[in-house]
This record gives sequence, C-alpha cells and structure tokens, in this order.
Amino acid sequence: MSTTTSVQQPMTAPVRATRLRLTARGRRVLLAVASAPLAAGVVFSALAGGSAIASGEQAPATSFETVTVMPGDTLWSIAADAAPDADPREVIDDIMRLNSLPSGMVQTGTTLALPAEYTD
Repeated sequence: MSTTTSVQQPMTAPVRATRLRLTARGRRVLLAVASAPLAAGVVFSALAGGSAIASGEQAPATSFETVTVMPGDTLWSIAADAAPDADPREVIDDIMRLNSLPSGMVQTGTTLALPAEYTD
C-alpha cells in the first residue's frame, strides 16, 4: 500500500493580464483628442493676431527735419537749438521716441529726425 501525500495549494483566482488594444477607430479618436489643444491654440492665435493686420486706413503723413550730430553735440544742445522756447527734457523725449534711441547717448555723424512741432 502506498500512501501519497498531497499538498494543497491555496486557491487563488488566476490573474489575467489585460492589454489595451486599439482599433483603427480608437486610434483616430485618440489622435483627435490629443491634437485638440494644438488646434485650439492655432485658432486662438489666428483670431487674436487679427488685430495686428493693417486696416488700410491712411495714417497722417509725418513730416520732420533731420539734423546731423556734430562733435560736441548732445541731445540737450540739439533740443535747445530746435526748440528754444520749449522744455528741453520734453524735446529730448520726443527726439528719442521718434528715432527709437535706447539712451541719451548720440554719436557724431548720426542723423536724427526732429519732430515737426519743433521745426516750425
């Protein structure tokens, strides 16, 4: 007589590995959902940038005189010569704005535009 001992294993439910499978339709939907923020950004920037388009209206012509900076000239002296009755600080601000100067320093030989209101 032979005796066999059997060891019983605890019963556990088998774990099934599930894999995500996308069909062709699922891939298209996923692509559409993922690209929606990009499309919204393009539409927003196209609509927001529309205000920068030229309107076609004619801007009034700006007239100005030019002056060439000579050795020893400063913006203060140029402003005082251009508008002796005006506050030189305001004239300097207008000259800097018209010529897009980053600072009050000017180099000899530079041609500066003077606003029309000071050249009359």
